[in-house]
Amino acid sequence: MKAAADLDPATVQSDGDVVHWLTHGTRDQRFLDNIFAEMCIRLQRAGIPVKRATLHLLIQHPQWLGARILWNDGMHEAEIARVDYDVMGRSEYIGSPANEIHDGAAQVRENLERDPGQGRRHAVYDEMRAQGLTDYVAWPLYHTLGKRHIVTFATDRPGGFEDAHIAALFKLLPMLALVSEIRMKNRLARTLLETYVGSHAGELILAGATRRGSGTTVRAAIMICDLRDFTRISDNWPRDDVIDLLNGYFDAMSEPIVRHGGEILKFMGDGLLAIFPLSEPRACANLLHAVAEARQAMLALNEKNGEAGRAPLNYGVGVHVGDVMYGNIGSRARLDFTVIGPAVNMASRLETLTKQVGKPVLLSRAFADLVKDEFELERVGEYPVRGFAEPIELFAYQG
Repeated sequence: MKAAADLDPATVQSDGDVVHWLTHGTRDQRFLDNIFAEMCIRLQRAGIPVKRATLHLLIQHPQWLGARILWNDGMHEAEIARVDYDVMGRSEYIGSPANEIHDGAAQVRENLERDPGQGRRHAVYDEMRAQGLTDYVAWPLYHTLGKRHIVTFATDRPGGFEDAHIAALFKLLPMLALVSEIRMKNRLARTLLETYVGSHAGELILAGATRRGSGTTVRAAIMICDLRDFTRISDNWPRDDVIDLLNGYFDAMSEPIVRHGGEILKFMGDGLLAIFPLSEPRACANLLHAVAEARQAMLALNEKNGEAGRAPLNYGVGVHVGDVMYGNIGSRARLDFTVIGPAVNMASRLETLTKQVGKPVLLSRAFADLVKDEFELERVGEYPVRGFAEPIELFAYQG
């Protein structure tokens, strides 16, 4: 992407061309940050002296309240920064243009050339003055159902934006709102699927795997984890404490799984089901590395809970390897993208046996044979397993 100074005068466009491009020229562009950066450069081509622009978006994400897309003159790509949920209590937000827009302002305009003591007081204005900017405008960007986002433009032109510049920028807003909402809805669909079914399953669903019974057979290492004494805890503890405890437990268990390439398919009350497909050559080793890190995270969590007067959390992990059916199962109108099969049942039975054996992590012989040369395992004997004709040889892993 060229900077404005590098453009051939013959290619200079009008602001109407920018609207036309937003309407017709962005349909194949998936990412909003790329669209926003190119829009700013096209505005420069049209003679509108934009030097800095931002797009502030409220997003539905489990970790982030929103995102800010920032473009400065000369940038080939815009920068994206995530915004924490607690931002509205911090000085960077209080009194900012975003604060004013979210409180209902239809426009925020600031002359950055005048004495700072005569204008609005906020660090963002001081920052823009330090960059040599002279004028700033912010508007709400309306999506459907009354959702308000924010777009801003700033210039370093002496005297600031002319009225014609402001009118041309304002004319862009409806089309920018439409283009941005489409990309946000696409991103939201991916985020929600990744959040609730996992990244791999989410990709399959978006690719069209939505028909009941559709699926594939996958060879994978299967891990099932369950929290001990959860019924007693949930019966005797305040609701918010129980939720906080579960979230801490799932963080400790889940983050190492994802970090080492596992896919968490579901949370089941106080348990979780995860797979490590054997298409990754080191899947079984990765699973045990995840278990080891999760155990360390649980030790840290129990120490923290102990300081708060809470009893330590105990858990069991069952691990097996085998073929599973990976796909859509459920009623006609409500489906679950999950794995089923004897291998999943075995992992579940091993997790249950951890109570009887007194070992928090139990591995089947089939899984142990794949990792025994790399990891130190303890053979704990053969045990009958409900639903299986022959006793199963079990191994414990201490991490």
